[in-house]
Amino acid sequence: MLWRLSTGSLGALRRPQWGPGWRGTKTTSFLRRAKSVNGAHDQQTPAKASPHRQTVLLPKTSMPMKLVGRQQTDMELEIQQKCGFSKLYSWQEKRNVRENFCLHDGPPYANGEAHVGHALNKILKDITNRFQMMRGAKVHFVPGWDCHGLPIELKALSELGEKAQNLSPMEIRKTARAFAEAAIEKQKSAFIRWGIMADWDNCYYTFDKKYEAQQLKMFYQMYTKDLIYRAYKPVFWSPSARTALAEAELEYNPKHVSHSIYAKFPLLKPPPLLASVLEGSSPVSAIIWTTQPWTIPANQAVCYMPESNYSIVKCTNSGEFYILAAEKVSSVATVLGTEFEVISTFLGADLENGSCVHPIIADRVSPLLPAQHVNLSKGTGMVHIAPAHGMEDYIVASRHELPMDCLVDEDGNFTEAAGSELENKNALEEGTDTVIKMLQSTKNLLKEEDITHSYPYDWRTKKPVIIRSSKQWFVKIGNMTATAKESLKKVKFIPASTMNSMVDMTERRPYWCISRQRVWGVPIPVFHHKTKDEVLINSETIDHLVQLVEKHGSDIWWTLPPEKLLPQKVLSQLGDPDALEYVPGQDILDIWFESGTSWNCVLPDQRADLYLEGKDQIGGWFQSSLLTSVAARKKAPFRVLLVHGFTLSDKGEKMSKSLGNVISPDVIINGGQDHSKDPPYGADILRWWVAESHIFSEVKIGSRILNAARDNIDKLRNTLRFLLGNLADFNPKTDSVPFEEMYIIDQYMLHLLQDFGKKVTDAYRQYDFGKVIRHLQAFYPSQLSNFYFSIIKDRLYCEKENDLKRRSCQTALAEILDVMVRAIAPILPHLAEEVFQHIPYEKEPKSVFRSGWITTSTLWKKPGLEEAVEAACGMRDAFLGSIPGKNSLEYDVTVVIDPGLLFEIIEMLHEQKTSGMSQLSELMMASQLSLLAQDPIAIPADAIELKGSYEINLEGICEQSSYKVIVTPSTKEKCPRCWKYASDSPNELCPRCTEVLA
Repeated sequence: MLWRLSTGSLGALRRPQWGPGWRGTKTTSFLRRAKSVNGAHDQQTPAKASPHRQTVLLPKTSMPMKLVGRQQTDMELEIQQKCGFSKLYSWQEKRNVRENFCLHDGPPYANGEAHVGHALNKILKDITNRFQMMRGAKVHFVPGWDCHGLPIELKALSELGEKAQNLSPMEIRKTARAFAEAAIEKQKSAFIRWGIMADWDNCYYTFDKKYEAQQLKMFYQMYTKDLIYRAYKPVFWSPSARTALAEAELEYNPKHVSHSIYAKFPLLKPPPLLASVLEGSSPVSAIIWTTQPWTIPANQAVCYMPESNYSIVKCTNSGEFYILAAEKVSSVATVLGTEFEVISTFLGADLENGSCVHPIIADRVSPLLPAQHVNLSKGTGMVHIAPAHGMEDYIVASRHELPMDCLVDEDGNFTEAAGSELENKNALEEGTDTVIKMLQSTKNLLKEEDITHSYPYDWRTKKPVIIRSSKQWFVKIGNMTATAKESLKKVKFIPASTMNSMVDMTERRPYWCISRQRVWGVPIPVFHHKTKDEVLINSETIDHLVQLVEKHGSDIWWTLPPEKLLPQKVLSQLGDPDALEYVPGQDILDIWFESGTSWNCVLPDQRADLYLEGKDQIGGWFQSSLLTSVAARKKAPFRVLLVHGFTLSDKGEKMSKSLGNVISPDVIINGGQDHSKDPPYGADILRWWVAESHIFSEVKIGSRILNAARDNIDKLRNTLRFLLGNLADFNPKTDSVPFEEMYIIDQYMLHLLQDFGKKVTDAYRQYDFGKVIRHLQAFYPSQLSNFYFSIIKDRLYCEKENDLKRRSCQTALAEILDVMVRAIAPILPHLAEEVFQHIPYEKEPKSVFRSGWITTSTLWKKPGLEEAVEAACGMRDAFLGSIPGKNSLEYDVTVVIDPGLLFEIIEMLHEQKTSGMSQLSELMMASQLSLLAQDPIAIPADAIELKGSYEINLEGICEQSSYKVIVTPSTKEKCPRCWKYASDSPNELCPRCTEVLA
């Protein structure tokens, strides 16, 4: 008789309460249980070397237990072909479903091989897309590539060596394009091998004609809204690349060494409010400190903080008088190796209307000016201002109408305007040394020392940048800041702290330089007058250029004469075409502007449900996408923004060729030259690593981590293989047992399965794939392999094939397999498909990805079911804990429970007084079990007695029930078929096996 558990009667049962010293909970009970029994992968069977072997229903499956070496990679390639990985995206795209999910792909840069950073990003996206597709949404995912820009241009030219110096713009563009196309094909092949689902025949590329034309439209749209303008401003400039840079194109070198100096600016005109104090204190100088001595020739002022206190001090060594911040007196004196006597202290505002003599240019005056950017944390509290070479300096100069002449050219060398001593010298090298010598000759140098600090480098050439004023094109970020911040409030950020970073980045950038001085890119669509400082751009010129670019691509800017680039109507307005006074501009668009407009080309009429990229894109693609979308549509282009960390070696080091710790995804999958050192792991291990990692911080990878991932997948594989093997003779349509008629332990597993399925689904929805892995690892090793599988083997192997008890178990196993294979599918698509191909009763479709997401029944979640089984498991733990390392079948167990609710519950699992075939005896894994309401008359001397209690709260009735577990060696003989000690004499079948074979 099978037990039917009442939904209402057990809803209030509580977990067991043990005697003194017991601190267990439901969770620890499971852990103890897992340690106490053999795992499901222990392939010993009761029929080994037995004449009854053929009568035992052993697992049968053609799925290999383990794939070694190249077998793993070969199997994955076979699965991709057999299961139609390449056709999956187009299949799901054609489905008639209501829900859509759009993940907009941030374009990777087409300048090299695919690396582990690509793997982390693309696999995270693919896991997301596969989950969304399986749960019924139509996925929109168009892969893209960022194809223009300096890194590609430099790499392409570097391969040509000296020949590159004499190339024309079009030769450079052709070379760069060929390089980008080759890189795209390499990366695309890698992404496909990783199992990334996409329509690979319809990607987007920023060098496509239509994409380029859309950029020109976006530029003009923002230009007409007065969001784009041209101005002479200081920008980050890369002398090594001879182009302006945006802040996102910088990387900071913390080990950069600069020459820092303390210098004097002799007072020329005393501030009126300090005239009486300074009388007779000559000479007096303001002291400045800078790490960029090369900017001294361009100095136009000395600034102070008006709200801070300043002091006039007398130097004990030289007798000279200096002005500096009051709180810096002691520290500066120490640095200069002297002592300062404070003569007077006053408010910075009292320095107003004073001026200094330029320290190396005798006839130049440097006024004393107030400025809020003066920082007292370093230096002297007096800051020298070079408007052409500093962002804050430029603001001060604009306010006070100071000259902004730039003395450094595109190569970072001083120009003729800097004077004969400095002309043609590199500002960061010999130019700095010369400036220091000039300060020494005028006796205005107080100290020179090297300082190691963080300094901006060009992230492509890896060389220092400078700040240099030049005519550039800018986006007015300040005009969009309020709208951008408001739009971000409607975006979900993962992790949530990312929002603050996005807002800070937006507030920190008043403008964005979008012009570059190279040729591999999309031209800024303006024409410059040959002699006047004016540009030509209007709707007619843009419409004409857009038509040309859509048809021929942006090469026309360099291949067609100016009169062909302008429409006939505009030409007629300008006069004689032969005497055209306008020429095409030589600047190209910043690649961040290019990639930032990708939403306009890929999803112009909608917002993406998700943007998912690395944290470096907070100031890059995320930012440029936000700004261009806000400019055009006044809203963010994304609903959810997920930011992941960078990849590091397993030692936490940044990967670099010099350290020899670079790990190639291709080597991970296919193995290196020496397989003993670099074995082939396959793509699924790479995907497991991605899912398992804590992606919101830095993600480590190495052989130790990959080996652990392989071990985990092997265990999972064998769990799935056990499920398959025991379903070889099962057909759910004809053999399934209704839930209410199933064994209680089988019902219990479906109860746990329903909870597992819900947790996994929720974790996928939250993009927390690490939690998916944790739920998997909490479920299949302890609850399946080490617990459930170990107790059901007897029922699976030794009962009749169609016995209801066996079919009950198989019904549970089929449901478990179905949920498990779907739960792992987004992360391990190759393993999931391999398992799905081996399910004997699955016919069509032969792909787990075309058959939907996890489905469980609400009937499985029965209140009280878990507590009921836990009560029995508490007794089981006591029994198994008393015989550590021994075979539980060699013992008989007697359970004594005081009459009451607990006895009634356990009696439902054990209907006869003594039985070796009850549900309770199966769960306890004893050969024979007796259930008594009072102590037996006699207890053998070698018996082990264990006591416990269980608290019950049933329909308002609370009851603390005691029980006793008595363990005695079995008095029966071992059955040669099932190995239970249930036979009356040696080599004789037990009653159950006799009946089965009869």
